[in-house]
Amino acid sequence: MLAYIKGTLEMKMTEYLVIDVGGLGYKIFMSEAGMEKVGNIGDNIKVHTYYKVREDDISIFGFNTLEELKMFELLISVSGVGAKTALSMLAVCEPSEFALAVISEDIKTLTGIPGIGAKSAQRIILELKDKITKEQQIEKINKQVKEKVEDKIQEAMEKNHKITEAMSALQVLGYNKKEIEKAFTQLDKDVQSTEELIKKGLNLLGK
Repeated sequence: MLAYIKGTLEMKMTEYLVIDVGGLGYKIFMSEAGMEKVGNIGDNIKVHTYYKVREDDISIFGFNTLEELKMFELLISVSGVGAKTALSMLAVCEPSEFALAVISEDIKTLTGIPGIGAKSAQRIILELKDKITKEQQIEKINKQVKEKVEDKIQEAMEKNHKITEAMSALQVLGYNKKEIEKAFTQLDKDVQSTEELIKKGLNLLGK
């Protein structure tokens, strides 16, 4: 309902900030790390938002980037992971690190996040990887004509496992496979780590 809020930063508290927009003060919950990056009191700022509506609660959650918002939405889609837990994860784990942990089934990284135990980490990996698999199956069924992947992307994927991992990680963050393939044609992939590929892919996809 609210894609973003842009206005003057009026207040910073422990768990939330207040943005003034035309005389209205919006109370927006953010992670501690997010509030450190957002700006100073009096600055004109813009935050991407998630509008949560429940019978007993209406809250707005704010994020500095679309990637953080996508990660938050993915996390709260996992059974047993609430908004507060998702915010605490965002405070200590970048979207690129999170996506890589999911596709590589890195339970150690996920359990290093406050509030995430071994069972929660396994559930996050299982449900989000399953989501990718379902999307790929639907895409395969619905395609009437098989689309050709550009030659250099196809060759790179066959020769370099980093490309496949990075593309899967970006799918975890909610990007379309076709968009990712197009973005990767603009990258120099020979001397980069998987995480670097993810970060540069995020920059291109966010434009």
